[in-house]
Amino acid sequence: MFERTPDIWEKAAVGEAKSYALKFISGKYQGGEFPLRAQGEIVIGRSSDIPNGMVLVEDMVSRRHAKIICSGANVVIQDLGSTNGTFVNGEKVKKARLKEGDRILIGTSILKLTSKAGGQVVDEAQAKSMMAKKASQRQDSSMSGRIEDVPVPDLLQLFQTSKRSGVLVVKSKEIGRIYLRNGLVYYALIGDKHELGPMKAFNRIVAWERGLFELGAPSQEEFMIELDEPTEALLMESLRQLDEYRRIEPDLPALNSPIELESPIAAPLRDLKPDQLDVLQLAHNFGTFQEALNGSDLSDLEIATHLLFLLKKGYVREGA
Repeated sequence: MFERTPDIWEKAAVGEAKSYALKFISGKYQGGEFPLRAQGEIVIGRSSDIPNGMVLVEDMVSRRHAKIICSGANVVIQDLGSTNGTFVNGEKVKKARLKEGDRILIGTSILKLTSKAGGQVVDEAQAKSMMAKKASQRQDSSMSGRIEDVPVPDLLQLFQTSKRSGVLVVKSKEIGRIYLRNGLVYYALIGDKHELGPMKAFNRIVAWERGLFELGAPSQEEFMIELDEPTEALLMESLRQLDEYRRIEPDLPALNSPIELESPIAAPLRDLKPDQLDVLQLAHNFGTFQEALNGSDLSDLEIATHLLFLLKKGYVREGA
């Protein structure tokens, strides 16, 4: 039998150790980072007299809002009876164990639990100084960030659970707006294209993967049509359609591709269903795949599915 050498095992353990930090990915402290000690706890709150605490100066944060308890690899967050609640990955929690990548909503700040391999320690005083600098560079405490860090579906789940009201503005290749009332989505708009309808606009914004977001103040605008389903149901349907669309996307023409009727059309028109005839007419009237998608109340998935059928059966073709 071989005796293990204690110092070798200790070095291995040190090499595998991780230190954790909370990275601000939204809010007035966006870009800042706060280190977590391997052992012990920190209190998060608005009060500046919290010993060894993380101070978040904003109205929606309670004086003693939450605390984080660290014990080696275990990181736990506990709400301290805050007025506006503590949320982890869109769920309001009293106490929850955190894992790397989890997103925490406190006030208007979204924080992400990150780790640093090898036990690298971030200086706490330096982190506090950086947070103060980040806060001073922002003129307001609006919730904003990048959708690469917090995807639109995750944002909407956070807003639903925390019952936020306002207009979520998403800036990607286009500008999209999702209107919220007490956490419920009631309208969506891309640019000024009201003709798309709120459901189609919502589905498209949810699919965006790059860009910036900001939650603005509630809108006083009134709309003739409002969405009336729970946000969770809207998201589930939107993500289902997105998965189906991405499955057939490799077989679809490019969005700017011209679409033409075959001449002559050999396949009988009487074999087409009403929605397929509608898409055939869209292709003829608008001439490109993108304009066909924009020209109907049908969902993008329905139009794409019918167009793919028409292409395969020889009713239409991609133009030169």
